[in-house]
Amino acid sequence: MTEQPIGPILDGLRTTIDLDDGDLVASAFVIAKIVEANGDVSLALASSEGLSWIEQNGLLASAQQIVNQANIGRKGDDD
Repeated sequence: MTEQPIGPILDGLRTTIDLDDGDLVASAFVIAKIVEANGDVSLALASSEGLSWIEQNGLLASAQQIVNQANIGRKGDDD
């Protein structure tokens, strides 16, 4: 197994994110489903440099709430 840059992989999957002018992505935590050569499926995690496990947990919990359609301060919310 070798580490690979994830940018080209995400580009190949046509992964995009909505950003407004001036927005800055400060960190990233990527979860990927991997289908191995033998057909086994696994999960891989990757994070930007300097992202602590506490921040990873926070991003993961917040993402889960978004997936579950919880109201947690999405762009354009008045709260």
